Amino acid sequence: MEGVGGDSASAASPVSQWGNDVWRMYQYYLDKTTPHAVYRWIGTLVVVIIYCLRVYYVQGFYIISYGLGIYLLNLLIGFLSPLVDPELEVSDGPLLPTKGSDEFKPFIRRLPEFKFWYSMTKAFCIAFVMTFFSVFDVPVFWPILLCYWIVLFVLTMRRQIAHMIKYKYVPLNMGKQKYGGKKPSGSSSGSRGD
Repeated sequence: MEGVGGDSASAASPVSQWGNDVWRMYQYYLDKTTPHAVYRWIGTLVVVIIYCLRVYYVQGFYIISYGLGIYLLNLLIGFLSPLVDPELEVSDGPLLPTKGSDEFKPFIRRLPEFKFWYSMTKAFCIAFVMTFFSVFDVPVFWPILLCYWIVLFVLTMRRQIAHMIKYKYVPLNMGKQKYGGKKPSGSSSGSRGD
């Protein structure tokens, strides 16, 4: 009877080991994509197009698309929001400057770009898989859902933009600024001396 417990433990061990190896390999390749933001977003765009084509050709699953839209709006708000909201919290850490004379403090997002990309891509993949199960195809009048989502998006973005203006921060940066260097000065470039 002693071998019964040992057999079940050894049978579960290879399965859990395999799962652990698969997860480690997945994490390895996910980590390798971190510096390649443009290629990551292109891949996500391909996934989005595939999902949209699936919903268009099936002519259903609008409730999944609506839920996905609400989730993406939530992710976008986290991406555009500062880590420490000056309206809600007083912190010893870095805060947003509110006056021109304040010391510059870098903008730290509540949801970093990589996590925003990863969550968005994962959400589209899960929604795509859900479109293969008819239990999720709830009959709804999709124009009403679309109008409601647009109103929700406009109101939420208006509030977020007002917050950005009030606390004077811009959450988007276009990479490292590049300078052309000093321009050569001299009058000999346009004259010939004839």
